[in-house]
Amino acid sequence: MLSKFKLQSLSQLKSRSRLRAIIANTGWLFADRILRMGASLVIGVWLARYLGVQQYGLFNYALAFVTLFSPIFTLGLDDVVVRHLLRESSNKEEILGTTFWLKFLGGISSVLLAVITLFFLGEHETLKIWLVAILAMAGVFRATDTVELWFQSQVQSKYAVIAKNLAFLLNSLIKISLILTKAPLLAFAWITLAEFGMSAIGLLIVYQIKTSSLLSWRWNFAEAKTLLKDSLPLIFSGFAILIFMKIDQVMLGQMIGNSEVGVYSAAVRISEIWYFIPGAIVSSVAPSIYAAKEKSESLYYQRIGQLLSLMTCMSLAIALPMTFLSDKIIMAMFGSGYAEAGPILAVHIWTSLFVFMGLATSPWFIAEGLNHVSLGKTLFGAILNIILNFFLIPKYAGLGAAIATIISQACAAFLCNAFDKRTQKIFNIQMQSLLPFYKF
Repeated sequence: MLSKFKLQSLSQLKSRSRLRAIIANTGWLFADRILRMGASLVIGVWLARYLGVQQYGLFNYALAFVTLFSPIFTLGLDDVVVRHLLRESSNKEEILGTTFWLKFLGGISSVLLAVITLFFLGEHETLKIWLVAILAMAGVFRATDTVELWFQSQVQSKYAVIAKNLAFLLNSLIKISLILTKAPLLAFAWITLAEFGMSAIGLLIVYQIKTSSLLSWRWNFAEAKTLLKDSLPLIFSGFAILIFMKIDQVMLGQMIGNSEVGVYSAAVRISEIWYFIPGAIVSSVAPSIYAAKEKSESLYYQRIGQLLSLMTCMSLAIALPMTFLSDKIIMAMFGSGYAEAGPILAVHIWTSLFVFMGLATSPWFIAEGLNHVSLGKTLFGAILNIILNFFLIPKYAGLGAAIATIISQACAAFLCNAFDKRTQKIFNIQMQSLLPFYKF
């Protein structure tokens, strides 16, 4: 009896210890997001004022263009690798080594494809080509994010956060000095690349100190095939999501010009700053939703409904005041040169309603085994976004891009659910979160 009690006590102690580790790990990740968000906003606004609409637009066009190719250097491997490390920790050297070289080759491929695509689109502006080439090279350094995946699997993200944030803070100080010394635009691309280089060095040093020698990492062809097979759907999903997020800036640059991209980017920077909130909340409550499904169907849907209602209320609390204060916010932060961003912000901010709603439904799609349906909706929304941009941008410029983003997000995250029998139940819960008196 005493032995059984000791075993139960030991089990509870381990469980609590694991919970504390998870909470601490989440805290480090959340602190990382807050620090980066705050510093990036301040320096980003300062940089926008310094560069002016034309050059700021050119810089953001290059960033958005390069971002479209990021699924090639990430290869959708992150979640897959963490899962493999948890299942096969004894095989970590082969998993980490194979992941590193896959990401490294993906990084080189992304640089080549970005530059070749730029020429294919008929771009011959030397500065734009250099910006894209320099920023795309960051993908090569991102191969060292493999180290971060190991620390995530061990619930020790603080080491990766510390290493990357030291590089981020140093880089931020250098950016400020570049602004004060009136450096040219190309210098900001080089220092952006340098941040990834510094992060890479920091991650490798931390791994060497805290874990084992990097020389023990090994390539394994069979492991590579397994990882890529598991990550292939996530690569397509990554492309679809990034088309949602970035294609508007690329199409604006192609169809209107760099100045319009600068104005639009100023509005989007304020609008999208809120997106970390639903991500943090959903990742925290998702385990309780999965647990509820195992206990009770009514409790399961009750928690999903509560999450959707919370996300809807929060998005409306952000969107409503921002709609009426958009002009003042833009003028106060970016200055009169970006005055045209006010109306764009007033429209684009409503995208948050459907972004929040879409993220709130993600645990339901996972729990119901409908990830493929979610991917299909995302692909549909991405294609719709391109089509709407094609028609609306020539007539309404940045405002047209904002309208296209809202419509495509609304269709993908909300309206599509009404036309599929498998998702009509979640559509009804979404409707109830918008209209509390709605009955189904």
